[in-house]
Amino acid sequence: MTNSDASVLSFLGDEGITEEIKDMMSSLPRQKGWMVKYMYQFQGFWLPPSLLQGTINCQKHFQAQDSDVILVTNPKSGTTWLKALIFALINRKKFHDSQHQHPLLTHNPHALVPFLEEVYYKYPQVLPDDVVSSSSSCPRFFGAHMAHVSLPDSIKGSSCKIVYCCRNPKDMFVSFWHFGQKMASKESLFCPIEEAVKLFCEGSFLSGSFWDHVLGYWEASQKNPDKVFFITYEEMKERPRTHLKQMADFLGCSFTKEEEEKGMVDEIIRLCSFESLSSFEVNRKGKLPNGIETNTFFRKGKIGGWRDTLTDSLAEEIDRTSEQKFHGSGFKFQC
Repeated sequence: MTNSDASVLSFLGDEGITEEIKDMMSSLPRQKGWMVKYMYQFQGFWLPPSLLQGTINCQKHFQAQDSDVILVTNPKSGTTWLKALIFALINRKKFHDSQHQHPLLTHNPHALVPFLEEVYYKYPQVLPDDVVSSSSSCPRFFGAHMAHVSLPDSIKGSSCKIVYCCRNPKDMFVSFWHFGQKMASKESLFCPIEEAVKLFCEGSFLSGSFWDHVLGYWEASQKNPDKVFFITYEEMKERPRTHLKQMADFLGCSFTKEEEEKGMVDEIIRLCSFESLSSFEVNRKGKLPNGIETNTFFRKGKIGGWRDTLTDSLAEEIDRTSEQKFHGSGFKFQC
């Protein structure tokens, strides 16, 4: 097992879990997980011990500011790309036509935009200064995989903005499947893809049920579109210019006519493209503080790439679950 493997398994497993959370785990429903030994049901979602602890600590201690921006995704739903896009969008005046080198050239997007659950897994009560400074100082910018029901009250009750991005479940599953094959020890956490699909469709996934996760934010965006910006990965890929401008309007940092004429929208899209980000040395050879090699976040990013991995029967199993879960919601993926 590599150091990266050990780091990931440590974060996803029981190591570092406090006695308070262990006591809580003993009373929660438990079932077999994927990439983890067990998942625990909390607020209707199955979570590994570390994300359970991070979520609970975040609920207790995170104090949102009205200017905060929270990017929420399921894992492997364009998270790295969206972090880069929004970071560049928010900080465009600071680093455009400046002598300062753009942070994305030397830092992986996950290093610039920390996950709240991981931060509060490590630091139960205090948001460290280095974490705050690693995000844009004003507004602050954080990532999260939490379900809408599990967001801290300070986020729901403040005027902070939530950007939510989801991805076709077949592509998302396959992306996470390959990510897991790189990260996990096959000897200790081997899971045949047929079993992984079954667990995924049952909701035993890293951040709980994919479909319930999506619907929570979809419904929130319908009720309060000024609070939650809902976008799919496929929409962003097909029309990045249109949706980046919409996102800027939502976040209160619209592009000026002069910025558009100077090509700043296209400049941000080029800087944050898969081709650009994956070519930067920090993303080819670097590592995050938790030991994960940064190149693991860049595989293909293609729409419909699931066809290279899933059999027809496995794809149909996921499609059936989507039809059942999304029925009557008014939401469906376009591809």
